[in-house]
Amino acid sequence: MGRLDGKVCVITGAGGGMGRDASILFTEEGAKVCAADVNLAAAEETAALCATDSAFALGVDVADEEQVAGMMAATADRFGGIDVLYNNAGISPDDDASILDTSVEAWQRVQDVNTKGVFLCCKHGIPYLQHRGGGSVINVASFVAILGAATSQISYTASKGAVLSMSRELAVQFAREGIRVNALCPGPVETPLLLNIFGDNPAALERRRIHWPTGRLGKPREIVNGALFLASDESSYVNGSTFLVDGGLTASYVTPE
Repeated sequence: MGRLDGKVCVITGAGGGMGRDASILFTEEGAKVCAADVNLAAAEETAALCATDSAFALGVDVADEEQVAGMMAATADRFGGIDVLYNNAGISPDDDASILDTSVEAWQRVQDVNTKGVFLCCKHGIPYLQHRGGGSVINVASFVAILGAATSQISYTASKGAVLSMSRELAVQFAREGIRVNALCPGPVETPLLLNIFGDNPAALERRRIHWPTGRLGKPREIVNGALFLASDESSYVNGSTFLVDGGLTASYVTPE
């Protein structure tokens, strides 16, 4: 018996990284999954890696309200409803930096996907959870919503802070309807998004690595295991949490030599 038997999950940003791992793991645990990504070909690759007939792919720009509403409707039509929203899609452009250097255009691109995208997925997804009599919403924030950094990525950090605050408010609003809303806050993870930030600059990686208690990046599956718990009924009394999976980063002051 799987931990998500009978549950229908919408996973955004499913074309790679944590979204792909989540789609695979969730279907292994018995869920039906809509694997959504702005890159349809990548989403189709993810669906093909999932358990037979347990996932389908959609090309969706989460910043587009019509597309998000269509994603929710298509999932409910295909699988009979929705139980879990895993709002994972996010970006951090190459030119995201200090506030002194970040363009308004770069700022807005990130807010449109990371903040507005979560807003739209909750706006159009939560009614389906209400219809089911409850469910779980997992909004991917980040440890940067908790900590500040001298190596700033201001638009990304601000967007994740907004996701964290939004999640708390939704958690309180919908708790008595059996809907739990939690903010999953990963630490630094081996994903294309983060590795792209470091690029070919080992000094940039080392500048950060020295502050990590474990001395390493997290693996996507290590984060997704936390999401699996939040999606399952095992977390039935976990609501409004800042669910940190960060290897102890936010607990650290001085790390080992």
